[in-house]
Amino acid sequence: MNKKVLIIGTGLAGLSTALRLTTDGYEVEMVEKYHRPGGRLNLLEKDGFKFDMAPTFFSMSYEFKELADYCKIKMPFEFVELDPLYSVHFEGDDRSYLIHKNLKKLAEEFKKIEPDLEKKLERFLKSAGEIFHDTENIVIKQNFDSLLGYLLQLTRVPIKHAPKMFYSMWREMEKNFDSFEVKVIFSLVGFFLGATPFDTPAVYSMLNYTELVHDGYHNVKGGMYKIVEGLVKELEQRNVKMHYGVEIERFEKTNGQISAFYDQTGKKWAADLFVVNADAASFRGQILQRKKYAPKKLDQKKWTLAPLTIYLGLDTKVTNMYHHNYFLRRNFKEYAGKIFKNTIKLDKPYYYVNIQSMHNPAYAPEGKESVFILCPVPDLRYKANWDDADEIADAIIADMGERTGFDFAGHTESRSVYSPKDWESAFNLYQGSGLGLAHDLNQVGGFRPSNKDEEYKNLYYAGASTVPGTGLPMTVISSRLVTQRILKDHGTLS
Repeated sequence: MNKKVLIIGTGLAGLSTALRLTTDGYEVEMVEKYHRPGGRLNLLEKDGFKFDMAPTFFSMSYEFKELADYCKIKMPFEFVELDPLYSVHFEGDDRSYLIHKNLKKLAEEFKKIEPDLEKKLERFLKSAGEIFHDTENIVIKQNFDSLLGYLLQLTRVPIKHAPKMFYSMWREMEKNFDSFEVKVIFSLVGFFLGATPFDTPAVYSMLNYTELVHDGYHNVKGGMYKIVEGLVKELEQRNVKMHYGVEIERFEKTNGQISAFYDQTGKKWAADLFVVNADAASFRGQILQRKKYAPKKLDQKKWTLAPLTIYLGLDTKVTNMYHHNYFLRRNFKEYAGKIFKNTIKLDKPYYYVNIQSMHNPAYAPEGKESVFILCPVPDLRYKANWDDADEIADAIIADMGERTGFDFAGHTESRSVYSPKDWESAFNLYQGSGLGLAHDLNQVGGFRPSNKDEEYKNLYYAGASTVPGTGLPMTVISSRLVTQRILKDHGTLS
């Protein structure tokens, strides 16, 4: 007899979990607050332009292949490997730096400011690779039943890596490189985690290994939303029903288990098992009313930076830019130290620009361009009022035009700006945090909210704020870990 699973949220973790559970014989139904599936991996369509709303590239592509193999399907989308990976522009420089995977080409880019970079990188990446391979299966791809179990598991990690848990990524850069530019560029992976390299442990330098050596970065042919469309098409063939405009507000319990959730209209959503693909920390507080996750407790946790996103439809093609671009300044340490708590002006922020129609021409009408801009900003705890979002966007667009020599403002025919408040409203992101809980040592592994509920035996979690963490491949791994939990507790039904 089939067991029914209700999945709350249709982000990548939710869709991947649904695909795995249907493979294992479970009946799955999904509910979603937004008007289309995908969560933050979503699509904006406006004025004839298309935009990937948030993620624009990913690493560890083999995790998607594992998902397809597990579910016995062909890959429902096609990878496009990036090389060069991205371009970096420093304020005041006449040139930009292209980050190549080939270390000889990369060293050539920096030969005037960082002598012997190839040798330095080989040494640095060897160490980063050892951390990655020594922790991937022991820590990253594991469920933990208790904090003690997690700590015992850590004892299996070679002791030589222990010091890097206790000093910052920036210090690791200072130990390996000399020039300001190189140290900044290779610490950008800290920002990928929604934090800064000054408060991200040095162990996360393993991400430099994944970008330059292990798997690189990838986009998807036809746009990132093809990931969602491909998974949804497969789920539709498996008779998985998805309901949109559904916001869960309360629950019902019977004999120590969840029997149903209720949405904003009072409609009852019953099932045998439940998987929450919303924030695993804030859901416990806001819906389950757990004291441990009350607003005051949640606000004391470390959350990732919030997104301010800008979507421009241009009436012409952009010249002299790469697909993926970072625009940085020289006050890196000051900016990183002040941006979280909104103690620095946002008139000259750091930001990332993706010329999306360079990868995917169908994203813009012929002869035109789709441009996505992401500026990491303080979350709503530190900046609650975003009436100045358009003003900040104006400053970013003007700065980008000045530094590239291209008149973005003058060629704009479509423009949308999403503030942290908009992101919070659309996707229930706690305080507008872009990637959920940060990756401090006291918020990773066994310290992170578990993917199995502490009280209700039929309630589970998947997504960025549970194990193993943030990022597209991490949420795919999350779907595998929560599925393992469910199969252990309830068995395979197929």
